[in-house]
Amino acid sequence: MGDQAEKEKALVALAEYRASIDNIDAAVIHMLAERFRCTKAVGVLKAAHDLPAADPAREGQQIARLRQLARDAHLDPDFAEKFLNFVIKEVIRHHEQIAATNGGATTSAPPGGVNETH
Repeated sequence: MGDQAEKEKALVALAEYRASIDNIDAAVIHMLAERFRCTKAVGVLKAAHDLPAADPAREGQQIARLRQLARDAHLDPDFAEKFLNFVIKEVIRHHEQIAATNGGATTSAPPGGVNETH
């Protein structure tokens, strides 16, 4: 009977971990949505001033910064870099779309300016 009680405790703990994971996943999605709202404003600004969609120097700085943050958080820096590269690729694609459609003239930057994340 002890094995059954231990299994039930494990299932309760599993459910608690999964609830935490679900909450974290929701927070990650909301943070990504906010990040893309900011990078959209950056894309509008770049399009309005005929700036290139990609900024390799900025990308390099961000990768180095994120790799260090990952090391500090005990997360694999290679994973963090792959994740950021995926996000950067999507941001550049958005910036190119904005530039191709009216220079982004129909979309305005959020109040208070933009802290470019790409």
